[in-house]
Amino acid sequence: MARRVAAAGHSVTVWNRTASVADDLAGSTPGTVVAASVADAVRDSDVVLSMLADGDITCAVLLDSAVVSVMRPGLVVVDLATSGVDASRRLAAGVGATGASFVDAPVSGSVPAVEAGTLLVMASGPADAIDAASPVLASFARKVLRVGDAGAGQAMKLAVNLVVHGLNAAVSESLVLAENAGISRESAYDVLQESVVGAPFVLYKRAAFLDPATPVAMSLDLVLKDLRLITSFGDEVEAPTEVTDAVRDAVQAAVTAGHGGEDMAALSRALRPSSLS
Repeated sequence: MARRVAAAGHSVTVWNRTASVADDLAGSTPGTVVAASVADAVRDSDVVLSMLADGDITCAVLLDSAVVSVMRPGLVVVDLATSGVDASRRLAAGVGATGASFVDAPVSGSVPAVEAGTLLVMASGPADAIDAASPVLASFARKVLRVGDAGAGQAMKLAVNLVVHGLNAAVSESLVLAENAGISRESAYDVLQESVVGAPFVLYKRAAFLDPATPVAMSLDLVLKDLRLITSFGDEVEAPTEVTDAVRDAVQAAVTAGHGGEDMAALSRALRPSSLS
């Protein structure tokens, strides 16, 4: 995302909890500099983009007293991660108290979509703040859809990820079923890809399902985080999540078995009988 924003001509200041990641990015991306702290990154920015692992971390970073102290009216703070509805509400209150604007804007799409600039942004918050951030978001997004006030973006992202993670589990079980019937994984995937279930997810996850050496795009640890957010929010709004509960339990078992750091497609390998693993 940072590379896309810089390539679009914006001046980009980056900060990462792992400093070497930010240093490597800046070293390979013209127009990008590294800030020594979050406060330094925020201080002179017009738009702040945050992408962190979960809502508690995002709140801890963005609502730190040193960071809040440099926020000002006119600044737009955009959370692009799947942080959860509760975190979005906390961020909207904390950022809003400084006079800055908060936009809850999780995205749909993985690494290939980022690189192609075709992410979908589900934005929620003040319409004028979303408009102000849109030229930056357009660096990596094909479309920015406003879905309501802060928190609505997170709710919609959980609804989208409910389908994504359910589809990931369904493809995983489908491949194991086909393999157990003597059909090669590659042949089975060819059929899935050409069938009515050949959604964009099935197309761009092909390499991850077929080759364990494919770089991790989203780990099973993060999938489990999402599934817990989905089922918890489902309880809050009294929405049924029985199928997602079962997917969460399957992913939990895969994580417990040591697959947490692997790509979400590794669920298909975690489900294999030991004789095929």
